[in-house]
Amino acid sequence: MKTNYKVLFLCTGNSARSIMAEAILNFKGSPTFAAYSAGSHPTGAVRPEALRQLERANIRVNGLRSKSWEEFSVPGAPQLDFVFTVCDNAASEVCPVWPGQPLTAHWGVADPAVVRGGASEIEKAFRDAFFTLERRINLFMALPLKALDNLSLKRELDDIGQSTSPVTHGE
Repeated sequence: MKTNYKVLFLCTGNSARSIMAEAILNFKGSPTFAAYSAGSHPTGAVRPEALRQLERANIRVNGLRSKSWEEFSVPGAPQLDFVFTVCDNAASEVCPVWPGQPLTAHWGVADPAVVRGGASEIEKAFRDAFFTLERRINLFMALPLKALDNLSLKRELDDIGQSTSPVTHGE
């Protein structure tokens, strides 16, 4: 029976949402889960607001970097069990063929990087994205992965992606 799962979070720029999801799952899910993130068109830099949000949650940020999804479709790449898109652009793009045919789902989260306004509005957008991702990751980790067949598991993963955003914290 499988006891370790590899999860890839995808977004277009791999600068905020997918980075936060990678860090959250590695923090909460180790050693059962190993998380990675990538982008179809990576920006090459992680948003400092995303790093600050992770640090506020006492999640380590060293080693996080913006990278291409091509790193995960080449020989020798981790064999993925799950691939989650966290932005609408990546969900509609043609993805590489992932070795091992991982289960996929779309977990769209509003892009905090496009929010304009003062520091408090931008911080709130990153906080909201963080808590939405954290909630979905908690639901994912609670699934009885070994007990579900692939069709049932796919349905559960899709349902998690449709779950509503959590109540905003700190307001």
